[in-house]
Amino acid sequence: MLSIKVLGPGCANCRKLEEVAREAVTTLGVEAEISKVTDMQQIVAYDVLKTPGLVINEKLVSSGRIPTPASVAEWIRAAL
Repeated sequence: MLSIKVLGPGCANCRKLEEVAREAVTTLGVEAEISKVTDMQQIVAYDVLKTPGLVINEKLVSSGRIPTPASVAEWIRAAL
């Protein structure tokens, strides 16, 4: 099962990124655990300077923007 983490303080962009990630998982039909990381020390540990950040299987794939569902789906496919 994939591990997907949305990194951010809980702002509107963070919530939007979580929606995009869930949409990509649903579209691909894969099993994934999507969690939110709001603790700034944990976020900084991933070398994220701007939120929101997206981590798939402990690899940072995006930060500081909201990627398209297609981009997220590509990253998920690459992680499988």
